[in-house]
Amino acid sequence: MTAAAASAGELDTFPKFLLRNADRLGDSPAMRHKDFGIWQSWTWRAQLDEVRALALGLQALGLSRGDKIAVIGANRPRLYWTFAAAQSLGAVPVPVYADAVADEMAYVLDHAGVRFAVVQDQEQVDKIDSCAERIPALKTIIYDEPRGLGDYDMEGLHAFADVQAAGRALLAAEPELADRWAADIAAANGDEICVMLYTSGTTGRSKGVMLKARNAVGAACDTAAFDNLSERDSVLAYLPLAWVGDHYLNYAQGYVSGLCMNCPESAETVAQDLREIGPTFYFAPPRIFEGLLTSVTIRMEDASWIKRKLYSHFIDVAKRYGEAILEGRPVPLSGRLSYALGSVLIYGPLKNVLGFSNIRVAYTAGEAIGQDLFSFFRSLGINLKQLYGQTEAFLYVTVQKDGAVRSDAVGPAAPNVDIRISDSGEVQFRSPGMFSGYFNQDETTAETMTGDGYVKTGDAGFFDKDGQLKIIDRAKDVGKLTTGELVAPKYIENTLKFFPDIKEAVAFGDGRDFCAAFINIDLQAVGNWAERNNIAYASYQELAGNPQVAEIIAGHVDATNLRLSREPMMSGAQIRRFLVLHKELDADDGELTRTLKVRRSFVAERYGSLIEALYDGSTEKYVETEMTYEDGRKGVVRATVRIMDAKTYPAADTPRREAA
Repeated sequence: MTAAAASAGELDTFPKFLLRNADRLGDSPAMRHKDFGIWQSWTWRAQLDEVRALALGLQALGLSRGDKIAVIGANRPRLYWTFAAAQSLGAVPVPVYADAVADEMAYVLDHAGVRFAVVQDQEQVDKIDSCAERIPALKTIIYDEPRGLGDYDMEGLHAFADVQAAGRALLAAEPELADRWAADIAAANGDEICVMLYTSGTTGRSKGVMLKARNAVGAACDTAAFDNLSERDSVLAYLPLAWVGDHYLNYAQGYVSGLCMNCPESAETVAQDLREIGPTFYFAPPRIFEGLLTSVTIRMEDASWIKRKLYSHFIDVAKRYGEAILEGRPVPLSGRLSYALGSVLIYGPLKNVLGFSNIRVAYTAGEAIGQDLFSFFRSLGINLKQLYGQTEAFLYVTVQKDGAVRSDAVGPAAPNVDIRISDSGEVQFRSPGMFSGYFNQDETTAETMTGDGYVKTGDAGFFDKDGQLKIIDRAKDVGKLTTGELVAPKYIENTLKFFPDIKEAVAFGDGRDFCAAFINIDLQAVGNWAERNNIAYASYQELAGNPQVAEIIAGHVDATNLRLSREPMMSGAQIRRFLVLHKELDADDGELTRTLKVRRSFVAERYGSLIEALYDGSTEKYVETEMTYEDGRKGVVRATVRIMDAKTYPAADTPRREAA
């Protein structure tokens, strides 16, 4: 189904697709959830029954058209059913990050004017209760998992099962309610707001992005058709429920295509659940693919000699022929035979271990992905591609086509999306899924839109000769050294993060004499190196301060500078000085967003003394930093941070090599 058909009113809301799917795909699987080690399944017909019972129960509690209802928790069928149930009543779901601290949660709930909340468990109930005075509009809380809540005596607190039971009782007493509910869905207006998604808040408070049903359906139909998604496909829904990617790739595309959505048992079991389900469609940000490659590398380092030799040999074969075979390009017979043998001995078993045996198409987005990392997975026969998106677009702005996949670009415009580059170099777009504005922020909405209806992304980029978009950095973050040399911090950071030992980086340089950087090591990768070399450590802080680790990171910085030296526009932005941070950047400390993006201005303010030390010639700096532990307790980390000089290189007179 195309966006045009959707917008014509044929099927312009997700509840309408639910009714259609229950009718046409009644016994096909719509949802699975692993609980206590056992996968439970719901057909489209059964899912319709669950959503209808919930909707009638919510309606009996007072949920009505236009009301905001928060959805908070991990990926669970009941939370996804809440989206459809609320939309069937004309209410607006507002998903909230489950790991948000109470202050963050209170801001979103209050700003959105939420009246109802459906939450996963006691943790979310307690968070809401701790800031109840800040969210006076919220009167009704519905919880999924009852453990720990049996003795709670809170007004307006209800069990999810009880709300559904009430809905079923109403239906049993008045069977005609089913037809009336379906008729209300059929009569619904696709121009109403169907969901409100809050941005990650990299530059300040999150903004509530309002999306109309017609637009959201149209966008989902376009991209589902682009990738030929159908009821034969399946996905693993493991990304944050409040993130636009999860809502779009799983809920929206799931409803319009009829695919099966699979919810893992927990965050800790995602890898195992991925292997058991074997999805056909998969999305992950680059850091997850980096983690997968790191785990593979670690396993092979601990393997026997013969296994290491076989792996090394056939990975070399994959590098030579794998992508060409995937893309249908000519490959010598000897290469095809070697690759076929590698598929039996290495690639097939490896994909099975990763849970990628059935993947038909996979995407990555959010950050630049290293060429070696990107090519590794594609060389195994995994059709990994890139897309570029924003919450304001309901995700897709660009998407790569089969046969035109590269790591240094993010593809041409997605179906029915119009992109242009402004005179200042900013990427701007119009799309089927384009947002209707920021909730209660008309001035900010006006600032984000152009006079002729394009959305300003805030990203600097350009189209290459092949028509693929390349993103340089956030437009506001692109600056200059005092020498006039260009500084694109995100480009520098992404180049550093191509090394598995580096988990995060923050680059500085705008208005300064040279570029400098903070670096977070990857505890898993560097920890494995330490264990193999009999280097004892008790914490991240201790490992980060190890002199040998510093030398390893120095080597990666040198390699980064060598690459930058070959980029005419970036050769002056080589890193002169750097340090390995004494703590991991953390969302709970405000240093990262809930989607794990660096909040650059916050980091610069919090670690101002370390930045000055990078630029005043200091060789070390003593710091005390407050941090938040997993259980919510606060503590102070004290450390003397070593500051190192990096090797730089003269600008190379070579053709420009751009990267996203």
